[in-house]
Amino acid sequence: MRRLLAILLLTLPLAIHAAPRTCLVVGVSDGDTLKARCGPGGRHEALKVRLNGIDAPERRQPFGERAKRAMSNLVFMREAEIDCITIDRYGRSVCKVMVAPASAPGGPKTLDAGLAMVTLGMAWWYRAYAMEQTAQERGQYEFAETEARAKRAGLWRDADPVPPWDWRKAGHGG
Repeated sequence: MRRLLAILLLTLPLAIHAAPRTCLVVGVSDGDTLKARCGPGGRHEALKVRLNGIDAPERRQPFGERAKRAMSNLVFMREAEIDCITIDRYGRSVCKVMVAPASAPGGPKTLDAGLAMVTLGMAWWYRAYAMEQTAQERGQYEFAETEARAKRAGLWRDADPVPPWDWRKAGHGG
């Protein structure tokens, strides 16, 4: 029985993973969470999405509102390919979100919104969950964060930016 339970727990993330869906992003809660409507014309399933691979400043944290605006500029009211890999403890779908770049709004969805947030200096690469990413994604996100730090982009302008996981642990909330 324990062996069966262990196998089920190990395969649960695989069972949750489904084919990417085309969705309309209808809301942005903060720099790493959005709301989408999936299905034809975005009229069907509602989905609350936590972007995989990043952790953005909380809204009351320095750069929190700027991170929300940056995410909104990337995805709000845009069609996205949403590829979910698991569900987090809050019931949100943890997903990679791809949109067409602003330079080609009608083109293919080649812009990884999470990677763009790290590149802009509006989010940290969330190393604690790096194993949910492919090796290629881990390399891209790590490089993007290193570059953003070196350029002092976004939150890296702050002399001592506090990662959101430390902010939450200090009791500031989400």
